[in-house]
Amino acid sequence: MIEFVCLKREQEALADEVRGAVDRVLRRGWFILGEELEAFEAEFARYIGVEFAVGLNSGSDAILLALRALGVGEGDEVITPSHTFISTVDGIVRNGARPVFVDIDPQTFCLDPARIEERITQRTKAIMPVHLYGQPADMESIVALARRRGLFVVEDSCQAHGALYRGTKVGGIGHVGCFSFYPTKNLGAYGDGGMVTTNDEEIAARLRLLRNYGQPRKYEHVLVGINSRLDEMQAAVLRVKLRYLDEWNERRRKSASLYDELLSDAGVVTPVELPHVKHVYHLYVIRTKNRDALQRRLAEQGVQSQIHYPIPVHRQEAYAHMGSGVDLPVTDRACDEVLSLPMHPWLVPEEVRRVAAIVAAGRAD
Repeated sequence: MIEFVCLKREQEALADEVRGAVDRVLRRGWFILGEELEAFEAEFARYIGVEFAVGLNSGSDAILLALRALGVGEGDEVITPSHTFISTVDGIVRNGARPVFVDIDPQTFCLDPARIEERITQRTKAIMPVHLYGQPADMESIVALARRRGLFVVEDSCQAHGALYRGTKVGGIGHVGCFSFYPTKNLGAYGDGGMVTTNDEEIAARLRLLRNYGQPRKYEHVLVGINSRLDEMQAAVLRVKLRYLDEWNERRRKSASLYDELLSDAGVVTPVELPHVKHVYHLYVIRTKNRDALQRRLAEQGVQSQIHYPIPVHRQEAYAHMGSGVDLPVTDRACDEVLSLPMHPWLVPEEVRRVAAIVAAGRAD
């Protein structure tokens, strides 16, 4: 069996270091808002290249609270893609705002800047591009448009830890960047976790209040907040893993390069990496009109694959009323054709070759 993601191999490689980090927390006996979180926030901020990082309970809460810290609320609109994980849109809706869906670029699967301006209204408060699959969105165009129209830019960087856009790490380009540390991410915890990055001290201060019931001091509440704190155990584990993130991303990129080479004549569309970006391949996503048949063939031969994502958000039952009348042909086509092949830092060349051979063998299907 070739697993889609293999966390067991990672755990085996890091067992001693992680055990030491966990023991350190246990000996200290402090588990919420302590030294480990403070240290990890500082280390992650330095890694991204920003002044501030605020640890939260999840990537979903990172999006929710980032928007709330920017003042996005009832009646506001946020422009975002529909081809994304549901939490991108969930964070908008839970703040009382309305998602405005814009189609994606057919090569990168990221928000198409050319289609944004026509969707801006008097109620538009922010643009939220998604660096999907580890691929940076076209931030230069998006930021320029946002500045011209006086809008916030919220980067959904939950799948793109370490990705570069024109030499700058994503999450450090817009007003805020949102990260998830779900276990399968390029930088994953041993549970849920998230982070918001920013260069704005006021936004960072507001986020720290919002994540902890809106209290600057115990039993004194100045904002309506929630309980969304990255705990000390997860922070300690993430501090260990952050040291390896760049190395692991390079391993992903090597596997992606081998996939590219082996699939160049396989009748599928492989991922694109534009000259000014560094893709970190959280997912290696191909396109084929025979997607379902290919996925079945892979499964029959012991290869796990996934579809990210089969139903766009604007066609989901819970959000269909918000996407009524929206025409997103590139998104709809992508959702019918995308297939994610095994990708993780512990993938070996022999496994890549086996997967590629199965894909190539089905070209005639």
